[in-house]
Amino acid sequence: MGYFRDNVERAEGYMPGFQPKATDVIKLNTNENPYEPSPWVFKTMDGIRPEQLRRYPDPLGNAFREMAALINGVQPENIMCCNGGDDLLSIAIRAICDERRPLAYPVPTYSLYPVLAQLQNCPAIEIPFDETFGLPGPLATTGAALTILCNPNAPTGSFIRVEEIAALAGKLTGVLLVDEAYVDFAEENCVALVKEFGNVIVLRSLSKGYSLAGLRFGYAIADPGLIEGLLKVKDSYNVDAVAIALAAAALEDQDCFRGHVEKIKRDRTVLTQQLRALGFAVPESHANFVLAQVKSGSAGRIHEELARQNIFVRYWNVPGLSDKLRISIGTEDQNELLIAALKGILSEGGDKS
Repeated sequence: MGYFRDNVERAEGYMPGFQPKATDVIKLNTNENPYEPSPWVFKTMDGIRPEQLRRYPDPLGNAFREMAALINGVQPENIMCCNGGDDLLSIAIRAICDERRPLAYPVPTYSLYPVLAQLQNCPAIEIPFDETFGLPGPLATTGAALTILCNPNAPTGSFIRVEEIAALAGKLTGVLLVDEAYVDFAEENCVALVKEFGNVIVLRSLSKGYSLAGLRFGYAIADPGLIEGLLKVKDSYNVDAVAIALAAAALEDQDCFRGHVEKIKRDRTVLTQQLRALGFAVPESHANFVLAQVKSGSAGRIHEELARQNIFVRYWNVPGLSDKLRISIGTEDQNELLIAALKGILSEGGDKS
């Protein structure tokens, strides 16, 4: 007999993207922002005092809550700070789901959802997307206690319009969590639904648009009643004092944020066109990555050949994704080096993707 609960023993666990130790690589596999965080973050870091480290942090992170409320047009009571977006996913599933209270989500999507469901020992109801990645109708009729919709979706980059999500929220008897980790690169978001529906949680991350993946900071936006319940489940001090200060500074510098986001969106368009010219099938993306389908040849081989040249993209050898590569948007120079490498691989290896 093992030391762990049976469902933990059976779980494979979440497999994060490869993290190369070398720094002189082109890392396009984990959807990090290729640009530095706001200068305001570094200025705030220089001002961190010893007293901020000696004492416990504010358990609610009120400095950040106030800034996030201002940026999103809500009240601080609508905000909960989290140790990255994944922390909110874990909190929500632990707070809402159990053996008799299922989790539902469309697939393919973020592969952490089923892992968290297995650890919580709750049923996971997976509703397949169709080929257009529109909102699956059966998602509204699962009877799940918690429904998660990643929008823009990972790893497809597809986007479901807010009015469709509003209609879904109105039909559900349980909670709808809209995972907006990538919404900074889309044209609209679901924050307004929090004011309209008492059963909607919006997840936000500072890892993508704000270049703070290493800080591990995210937050929930929801009705105060939902926030109150989630606060009961979170760790006592789930975000540290330094992270609270730096995250608030990053959020305040909207000019830097918008500049980086617009640059990534422009480069996303260029990279999509370049990949299509090479023969890849690349649907429109609303995130900071694209999903490129290899039409002829082996996506796995291309992934390996790129890695040999210290260019890292994401590949999953699983049904529905084994012929595709997810490529994060890098700097203009990084994207050009990627395209040059792909041209070489396709010509030398005989693959015509």
